[in-house]
Amino acid sequence: MGNESINWDKLGFDYIKTDKRFLSTWRDGQWEKGTLTEDNVLHISEGSTALHYGQQCFEGLKAYRAKDGSINLFRPDQNAARMQRSCTRLLMPHVPTDMFIEACKDVVRANERFIPPYGTGGALYLRPFVIGVGDNIGVRAAPEFIFSVFCIPVGPYFKGGMKPHNFVISSYDRAAPQGTGAAKVGGNYAASMMPGAEAKKNGFADAIYLDPLTHSKIEEVGSANFFGITHDDQFITPKSPSVLPGITRLSLIELAESRLGLKVTEGEVFIDKLDQFKEAGACGTAAVITPIGGISYQNKLHVFHSETEVGPVTQRLYKELTGIQFGEIEGPAGWVVKV
Repeated sequence: MGNESINWDKLGFDYIKTDKRFLSTWRDGQWEKGTLTEDNVLHISEGSTALHYGQQCFEGLKAYRAKDGSINLFRPDQNAARMQRSCTRLLMPHVPTDMFIEACKDVVRANERFIPPYGTGGALYLRPFVIGVGDNIGVRAAPEFIFSVFCIPVGPYFKGGMKPHNFVISSYDRAAPQGTGAAKVGGNYAASMMPGAEAKKNGFADAIYLDPLTHSKIEEVGSANFFGITHDDQFITPKSPSVLPGITRLSLIELAESRLGLKVTEGEVFIDKLDQFKEAGACGTAAVITPIGGISYQNKLHVFHSETEVGPVTQRLYKELTGIQFGEIEGPAGWVVKV
């Protein structure tokens, strides 16, 4: 599919087969050099641990066409580090940081024609993943592993500008207290599908999960991280062993402090103390920030800034972060990696 047939304004978040993807296999204690391939189908053993025991993890990051025509990757070293932590948790071999970043760069270069033009708000979404493969049946680490990176062009998450969404507190847990919540593994997402579908059926954007131990504190918003802005301009985001440490979250923490002069706290966000926030949002790679209009809990909707308008602090954070990603604003040292 040539990019002449892509309508950049209509791009959503859908699978599109691009030209090349990176593929490497781990066997005999090491990763092969790896290669770019046109084949988008994996041929794996029916006994693969990825299929039976969920031995797999993944990442998500974007490549951006910058204002000056160059191509930006945003903090890929952080994605590499998080993937290594996920691999540790699931007994999988680490993909070294330099191998991870080079694979991402190779995939971006090989699919450059799919990068949405500057000004469209779109980007090239990269999906690196590691899966356990090879002949096996017992519950144990796989004899072999595959590391792959593929990409798809994606449009801006919000067509026609950012707008608030309402969310509902779920009675389900996405992860156990000492489980895999902090690792980016498929099982966490599988656990969230039913509560997410239920939330959407009831007219909400997604479900919000409370801490699995006491069900008294907000942990995650769908598959994104929560943050709130207090009346005295503190930026608060949940800290917990079952929260996935997002790269967008990490970046907003740093920008809130260094650029907006907000006091930042990683702490507890009690569900019965939502009054302390004048604004709230969910942050992640896909949307960057989804402003939270209101949260429904025990059949009561708590509204923050507004159900229709985005709060000023949220707006500023969004502008700062996306400005850095698209090369309009100078970012902190090392955040932008040129392809």
